[in-house]
Amino acid sequence: MTASRSSASSSGRSRSSASGSSGSSASSGSSGSSGSSANALPVSRNGRYAWYAALVVLGALVGTAGSLVQAAWFPGGLLLGLLASAGLFYGGMRATGTQVGVAAAGGGWLLAVILLSFGRPEGDGVFAGGIGELLFLFGGMAIAVMCTTLSRLPRPTP
Repeated sequence: MTASRSSASSSGRSRSSASGSSGSSASSGSSGSSGSSANALPVSRNGRYAWYAALVVLGALVGTAGSLVQAAWFPGGLLLGLLASAGLFYGGMRATGTQVGVAAAGGGWLLAVILLSFGRPEGDGVFAGGIGELLFLFGGMAIAVMCTTLSRLPRPTP
């Protein structure tokens, strides 16, 4: 009994310490791996880098879409673009659990918006230079700063 219990506890040590349970080996093996992975960050460093890279790409996509929508439908499009940006920034913080997630999404968003504001040598550009474009640019940056400075909520313990 002690030999089987010690081997079960050594194989399930990382899972039981992550889930906080000290029950039998059957309960720590089945509930420990599924319960802790739902609330925890990706364990490996490469997993975190993949999250951050995905957030940079999503930030660029949301910034591009918001730039196009805010110019097309001025009052509603501006609000829609800012709400999408806020959802991405807050979602990046909740998904990664750190402010780096907001910074990654905000960096991709800002890069797309700045590149679209340059225009082309022929004179074509996405931003016409009106009040809507400035509200979108400064409003999006303000939302990113607000989401970055939010306090992180404690993770629930099972």
